[in-house]
Amino acid sequence: MRASIPVWILFLLGMLLSVSACNSQTAPSTSKASPTIPTQGSISIDAAVSSPAKIDLMKNPTKPFAVAKETAEKGLETTMTATESLTITIFYDNNPYDERLQSAWGFAALVEYCDHNLLFDTGGDGSTLMENMRILGIDPTQIESIVLSHAHGDHTGGLSELLELENRPTVYLTHSFSSSFKNQVGRETEVIEVTPGLSFFKGMYSTGEMGGGIREQALIVQTKNGLVIVTGCAHPGVVKIIQQARALFDGRVRLVLGGFHLGSKREAEINTILRDFRRLGVEQLAPCHCTGENAIALFAREYESDFIQTGVGKTIILSGE
Repeated sequence: MRASIPVWILFLLGMLLSVSACNSQTAPSTSKASPTIPTQGSISIDAAVSSPAKIDLMKNPTKPFAVAKETAEKGLETTMTATESLTITIFYDNNPYDERLQSAWGFAALVEYCDHNLLFDTGGDGSTLMENMRILGIDPTQIESIVLSHAHGDHTGGLSELLELENRPTVYLTHSFSSSFKNQVGRETEVIEVTPGLSFFKGMYSTGEMGGGIREQALIVQTKNGLVIVTGCAHPGVVKIIQQARALFDGRVRLVLGGFHLGSKREAEINTILRDFRRLGVEQLAPCHCTGENAIALFAREYESDFIQTGVGKTIILSGE
């Protein structure tokens, strides 16, 4: 009779074969593995199919890119061959993009990188947040980390609904959040106050708390193609946030996405900010939320094909090849 292979050896072999493609970086011991969350209506940051509602994103065709193709339902479907691709899906914003979704004042974006699902801000209300995620096919129970940029309700309003679900993602916030807020959230899940350069997961970091008035943090994703910076409202100043990211990490600034809080700024002030962007080497922009229509128009004119029109339902993919 032939000897059978012990079950424990088969289990160990299976585990070894399932090692993540991003295991070249050291993951925190508390991190959880998660399946890829499906997205729709996506667009590659490196190559786009032209349509009236979309803009070609890169002038340099030699850069690595995900292949995008037309679909009957909505805009684009993206096929990725890279193992360390970064995907950012905006599912709460006051700028419309996907006609199936409800737009409302606030911001929330899902950041998928190295098999980790991080939610940056939670929008202004849970019902809109959850419905938009449902339409996009995003399972909220697969969110592993929640990063709150600052304490305003249009960025924290959907948190309570998320914490009612069966999973309990770690919540990262700044010291300036009230003790009552921290205590309330702390009764549901782990709460961590950020410091500059704090790692949320492999390749994803906090700027730390910034600003002297409304204090805020931003998200930095360190990719092979450069730094990607995601802001909530950029109350401390979007230029200062970029400077902080560059002070913490070497590398070019591939993309800055989110609210820039420039609605009240005059054209001369916005042009000064644009010159600072160029000086700091910002390659692409995807402004939304509180940036302001005038500022968005000026950014689009300056950055041309490197400007990314965005809003609720937009997905941006940066390939990791």
